[in-house]
Amino acid sequence: MDANKIELRPIGTIYSPFQQAQGTPIQPAFAHEAEGIVEVFDEYVEGLKDLDGFERIWLLFWLDRCSEYKLTVTPYMDTEQRGLFSTRAPARPNPVGLSCVKLERIESNKLYIRELDILDGTPLLDIKPYSSKFDCFEVSRNGWLDHVKDKAHKADERFHR
Repeated sequence: MDANKIELRPIGTIYSPFQQAQGTPIQPAFAHEAEGIVEVFDEYVEGLKDLDGFERIWLLFWLDRCSEYKLTVTPYMDTEQRGLFSTRAPARPNPVGLSCVKLERIESNKLYIRELDILDGTPLLDIKPYSSKFDCFEVSRNGWLDHVKDKAHKADERFHR
């Protein structure tokens, strides 16, 4: 195996009410009413065993409609240029998205989810359970976000084709 070669294969597709970036919530925390379905491909269904015991799950997905990345960006919640890696801007060198969504139920190969901020038809790369035992850290610093007022909770077209 070549350590410099990375191959990713989708394990499913994410379906949501959001057809375009503009108007899509920029984080699950701003997407309370949004509902969607994750359809897992048949060959991966066995891996869903025991997932229904979790209230939240992490979805890792390929941001397939993002524009080319830039190393400095103006994030949705700010008016200043910031370093890409200090933001959650979707246009990145490796456009992998990460969202913590609420898992309502599982029926066969379909996961019914809420609070999603993902475009319809997005390729799913992986699913991991959220656990408050491991994923919830108290912090005292949130970088530049500590100094901005909550502004944009919905995306515009700045990072998408």
